[in-house]
Amino acid sequence: MPILLLHGLMGSARTWRRQVPWLREFGHVHTFDAAGHGRPAPATPSTEAFVADLAEATASIAEPMVVIGHSMGGLHGWCFAAAYPERVRALVVEDMAPDFQGRTADDWAALIGSWPQPFRDAEHMVEFFGPVAAQYFMDSFEQRSDGWYLHGEVPVWREISEEWGTRDFWTQWASVRAPALLLEGEFTITPAGQMREMAATARQSETSYELIEGAGHLVHDDCPAEYRAAVEKFLADLRD
Repeated sequence: MPILLLHGLMGSARTWRRQVPWLREFGHVHTFDAAGHGRPAPATPSTEAFVADLAEATASIAEPMVVIGHSMGGLHGWCFAAAYPERVRALVVEDMAPDFQGRTADDWAALIGSWPQPFRDAEHMVEFFGPVAAQYFMDSFEQRSDGWYLHGEVPVWREISEEWGTRDFWTQWASVRAPALLLEGEFTITPAGQMREMAATARQSETSYELIEGAGHLVHDDCPAEYRAAVEKFLADLRD
């Protein structure tokens, strides 16, 4: 079965490189760089524009896919499943919820804008971000001869995030027909209780929720063994 991996905001397809080897045991793995992440962003970076871009990029994949998404990728995954139900066999959503209304990205964007450009080497990245986030950003940023640079524009990333504070995506979630695995980190960025509610209101009885203790937002890197065990069980059940 085809498996499609969707990264989070400020990430890239390369952030999945530690998961790709074991995921290949379950099917052909496809990775994808979202628009605005090393390639041009949509003129209006709405969720619908990202879903349309994703649909076009994966049009040649004939079989229904298992879509595995982290954060922004999780949102795009279930919105894609809602818009193109015949193209999605199952979903894994990692640390993303439908409703962030009222939140703003102003402080977050200002923080990113203050980061040094470039980060001179791996040691500098680890010192600045800590080992887990540093690896995520080293996998994502553009590496040049003098260090790592952002691989997108902060105003675009800010606009992507700002949309989430102005609307919710419960309607799209309610339209999903595919079974899903919902994984939430103990130290999540999501509003309390929403991922549990997603599982409780899912159309498919095969949808389940799991809290990964000790994990932050980067569940698959914070707790890779626990993440792998949960996803492998879900995929094995699908295959069986």
